[in-house]
Amino acid sequence: MANDELIEALREADAVQYGEFELSHGGTSDYYVDKYLFETDPTCLRLVAEAFAEEHDGEKLAGVALGAVPLVAVTSVETNTPYVIARKKAKEYGTAKRIEGRLDEGEEILVLEDIATTGKSALDAVEALRDAGAEVNRVLVVVDREEGAAERLAEADVELDSLVTADELLADR
Repeated sequence: MANDELIEALREADAVQYGEFELSHGGTSDYYVDKYLFETDPTCLRLVAEAFAEEHDGEKLAGVALGAVPLVAVTSVETNTPYVIARKKAKEYGTAKRIEGRLDEGEEILVLEDIATTGKSALDAVEALRDAGAEVNRVLVVVDREEGAAERLAEADVELDSLVTADELLADR
């Protein structure tokens, strides 16, 4: 079911834009959800944190760098749950970690992500977390563009849940 208040907040933050856009996976779209506009808007952040908290089942949280870091931080505060950050690749200096934060072997993790299109970045994070010893069965995103992410994640035995789908977000277009 659509979160009408969140959809309205995303629109009011001008995070939903129409035109011709190239997406990170190389495809094009006639709409774009600008995560940086909604992730820097306090109203959107509050609504996302509250909605993510309702979907949280007590797992440790993980955010996919860079986009989901603000989301996982506000959700951590909302749920009083620690979190880790999954980098796209290990940093080449300091501790050279791919997973930042405290992660214990066998911990159950809920991965938070901003937008799912093909699911590649979420799956990369899941694999990195699993390689680090975590148990990951679910990814929760703000917007599922419904372009194959759920199917890709399902192949890795990961469920994709979303606060809003593209169909819901674009319903009044």
